[in-house]
This record gives sequence, structure tokens and C-alpha cells, in this order.
Amino acid sequence: QVQLVESGGGLVQPGGSLRLSCAVSGLFFSIYDMGWYRQAPGKQRELVAAITSGDSTNYTDSVKGRFTISRDNAKNTVYLQIHSLKLEDTAVYYCKANYIASTGRSFNYWGQGTQVTVSS
Repeated sequence: QVQLVESGGGLVQPGGSLRLSCAVSGLFFSIYDMGWYRQAPGKQRELVAAITSGDSTNYTDSVKGRFTISRDNAKNTVYLQIHSLKLEDTAVYYCKANYIASTGRSFNYWGQGTQVTVSS
């Protein structure tokens, strides 16, 4: 059974920092590309940061320089370090695991999300 469990969210003041974690079990973690998404109330879910199985990273423009994605294959965990939080970063943050087999079949799994609220 595949499980992705996010943690580390909470209430933080503008300018603050958080580190989100996503612990993964039930799959061969090191071959999966991992992503952090977020969904604010009334908005579509968006990709904010991704890291490939080869440790290449990319970020959406609004978080560049403030968010850092990383992974620890020994712990089957992906992290999102967030600095300089802004009000508009308030959202539920989800992690996603993705793998595309040589057959073309895609394997996608989501976590349940963790709430990040930025408020003064």
C-alpha cells in the first residue's frame, strides 16, 4: 500500500519559515520524481517545486529563491524548505510521487496535504 504523509505545516507570520516533509512508503522511492503542489481556497492546484530521481529541481517563478526542495532517498522523504513566507503562500500543500515506466504507464500518488497559513 502506497502512502505519502505530509507534515510540518502550521500557522506562521509573514517572513517566517517552515520545513514541510513528505514521508513515502510502499514504493521504490528513489526512482520516483517528486513534487510539491499547493492549492489555495478558490484556486487550482499548482506545482510549486519538483525534484527528479536524478536530483534535478525546478520551481514556479513565484517561489524561486524562497523555496528549496530536497530529497533523502535513505529516509524515503522529500522536503520543502520555505523561507520569507508571504500571505499568498497560504494553501494546502501536497506532495506527489510520479514514475513513468518504459512501457509508458504512469504511476501517480498523492498525499493528503498539510495546511500552511501565513497570517499576522
